[in-house]
Amino acid sequence: MAWQLRMQGAGSASAVELGSAMATIERDGAPWLTIDCGGEGLTAYLAHYGEPPRAVFVTHTHLDHVAGFERLFVEKYFQAARRGHTRLYVPAPLVPLLHQRVGDYPNVLAEGGANFWDAFHVIPVGDAFWHDGVRLEVFPARHHWPDTAFGLRLQGSLVWTGDTRPIPEVLARFAGAGELVAHDCGLVGNPSHSGIEDLEREYPRELLDRCVLYHYASAADGRALAQRGYRVAEPGATLALDDPTARRADPA
Repeated sequence: MAWQLRMQGAGSASAVELGSAMATIERDGAPWLTIDCGGEGLTAYLAHYGEPPRAVFVTHTHLDHVAGFERLFVEKYFQAARRGHTRLYVPAPLVPLLHQRVGDYPNVLAEGGANFWDAFHVIPVGDAFWHDGVRLEVFPARHHWPDTAFGLRLQGSLVWTGDTRPIPEVLARFAGAGELVAHDCGLVGNPSHSGIEDLEREYPRELLDRCVLYHYASAADGRALAQRGYRVAEPGATLALDDPTARRADPA
């Protein structure tokens, strides 16, 4: 069974030409679980797969990561076969924030009779959740404010940090099984995002060698990161993943 990560976008909120930071874990070439739903990212997803995502994990609620949800509502609600079937795995502290950002419009349809969340199957999650018989882990990131941003681990295969400052103590626990680590990183850091010098100061070489960097500010910054010897994610790229060692559900 082949696993890979397909990048729908790799840029920061201001790097529209690079697409909003969004990716999909694929299994045997098919989309398995999508991470976030930004506007540009959703456009790239639809162009590649020809249909909207069926399962989404939400890292946080900044608009470059959730702006696609209004269009996703339209894609889902008006097709009866799709309505209510898209799983949204949302860390529990984010549920009210996500509702405030994308779901709390006075009348989602002019003619009434619909709630925004009717189009989806919302699943609040804690430290871990099950998707398609596989257990995934959730961990806190350092982005703006406590309990507002989270990362995702598919044990033995992938760690996706989400938007974050360096989190060495967290990755010591959640990236210790040889996973590919997709890490927020720009050429220069700021109070909400990691810069390359932050990662070099905080992380051991072995971890840096497993990192692929995304959420950078421009194509030129991406090239500069690559010139420093780092692997840099690009929009549309696919990254091979090891087979997960995560716990699987016993077949019924």
